[in-house]
Amino acid sequence: MSSQSESNIIEILQHRAISQGENTAYIFLKDGESKEIRLTYQELDRQAKAIALRLQQLIQPGSRALLVYPYSAGLEFITAFFGCLYAGVVAGPCHPPKNRLTTVEVRTRLESAGAEAILTDKSSFSNLKTQLANWDKSSLHCLNTDKIEQQTDGWTAPKIDPDTLAFLQYTSGSTGEPKGVMITHGCLIQNQEMLRQAFGHTEDLVGVGWLPLFHDMGLIGNVIQPIYMGGCCVMMSPVSFVQKPIRWLQAISKYRATTSGAPNFAYDLLCDRVTEEQIKQLDLSSWELAFCGAEPVQMQTIERFSQKFADCGFNSTVFYPCYGMAEATLMITGGDKQKLPQVKYLDKAALEENKVILAEKEKSNTKTFISAGYTWLDGEIAIANPHNLNACAESEIGEIWYKGSSVGQGYWQLSAKTQQTFQASLDNKQYLRTGDLGFISEGELYITGRLNDVLVFWGLNHYPQHLEQTIAECHPGLKPNCGAAFSVEVEGKPRLVVAQEIERTHRKSIVMQEVVEAIRWQVFQQHFIDIYGIILLSPGRMPKTSSGKVQRSKCREMVINEEFDIWQAWYQQDVATSDVTGLFQRYTNPLTYLKMLSAIARGKLRRIFYKLRMDK
Repeated sequence: MSSQSESNIIEILQHRAISQGENTAYIFLKDGESKEIRLTYQELDRQAKAIALRLQQLIQPGSRALLVYPYSAGLEFITAFFGCLYAGVVAGPCHPPKNRLTTVEVRTRLESAGAEAILTDKSSFSNLKTQLANWDKSSLHCLNTDKIEQQTDGWTAPKIDPDTLAFLQYTSGSTGEPKGVMITHGCLIQNQEMLRQAFGHTEDLVGVGWLPLFHDMGLIGNVIQPIYMGGCCVMMSPVSFVQKPIRWLQAISKYRATTSGAPNFAYDLLCDRVTEEQIKQLDLSSWELAFCGAEPVQMQTIERFSQKFADCGFNSTVFYPCYGMAEATLMITGGDKQKLPQVKYLDKAALEENKVILAEKEKSNTKTFISAGYTWLDGEIAIANPHNLNACAESEIGEIWYKGSSVGQGYWQLSAKTQQTFQASLDNKQYLRTGDLGFISEGELYITGRLNDVLVFWGLNHYPQHLEQTIAECHPGLKPNCGAAFSVEVEGKPRLVVAQEIERTHRKSIVMQEVVEAIRWQVFQQHFIDIYGIILLSPGRMPKTSSGKVQRSKCREMVINEEFDIWQAWYQQDVATSDVTGLFQRYTNPLTYLKMLSAIARGKLRRIFYKLRMDK
């Protein structure tokens, strides 16, 4: 990092522009492969000042500006973001409006932020003005940053202290409407130092990233951390990655990346799509840290990926599960990069009662959880009962609460939600309520699920991501990471419905009844739930956040309102039956019916034994 005299990211970038101005700060791969666009520290500083000067001529410091750039305009987004920082203007990163829903979201953010300017590039300028045609133009400046002259004379450095608002980081919206988290310059620097220490970064950092730059992981990790360290980051559009996942690994291999990462699903995608012939062309030996966050990390994924790419230099110790969220700027916990992550096996029956009973090894009645590490710097974790807001015992699963200097100031213009989320009190300390469930064992955090997504059937708790994983594995025609499990009320009782995308290549080969029976049997056998409805969606129809997470609440709403493009659907006919065994009497195969009864008996016995243990 830079000297202690540089107290914010603007001063750090200015220092870089002087001390290493000709060094490359970013490389953007327009085609995801060979078409490079480079940006040096000196060029970034000059372009940011030019944009800042134009903003200072139009709006006052502290005003808000939305950044709306296409995925392909990575460097333009970066210069606009730093331009806002240089002007003292509060940036609001936003994804481009590609359809009606995202256009509405841009309008919503404009209104909620009270934005006085929109910054975009030449490819989006005309469309954006058309889409926002009814907006009051007298109070909104729409700037095409490609046309701003590289004039810096007259730029004035803004007055910044640790409490000065830097930007609004919008949450992903996986559980509701996006909210703008107020990130200060102090929060930003604190989280950057956490990343430096936890990831073991030096000035030799070479990152590779494809995550959207308006998302917290892409912005804080891939854009700002290289500036903080004086390193370089190679980037590509997320579209480039999805179209051809091998491009991610090819970039790591070509540019000798030291740090790169993504959510769990991306590693699974590489395991499924990369061929043995492609692996022979890779050299991943430079990869020192492969962070994995934003969704539950699966042990199976770590093992598959490590085994598949071992021959091209990938070491399993490189995997780095971590945990964070926009409300805490980014990172909350992470482990020791020199060691394999800790693994715990929990009794499934206890898990359903939000209790922690550890087993020594993986068994049929256990669930595997991977450590997300521990806090850094001044961070503190507490596990609290989300209902009575008291501290949980060590043997209990509860809501994860966090306090530290990188926690944002709250949600922009949402005082009630700010108080509810950012101002929880425990032992006379103020905490951020994360909405995630977990427990602490031997000083490390284990995440078990999401508070708002926990489903309850027959008095037992179930985590939708566990159900979704089971369902995706039932049939090769079901697309991984494109399913949503949620509850609907039928005749006064909660019933399980799953919506699942199909693979494009299997559209003509899927037999609905075969898929239904496979899903029902596996879900019942593994989770002791009978499914009320199964909805198969055409490819690309599952609603997701900008970071690729399934929007379960949105999916549920679309199912209820019949807004989906459904490929095929199945619902139970006999929904009035209260006895679970009666739901399966329609099966003509006696062996299948006996299996069902056996599974019921095993499930009930397991819970009886668990109750006896707890009573003792």
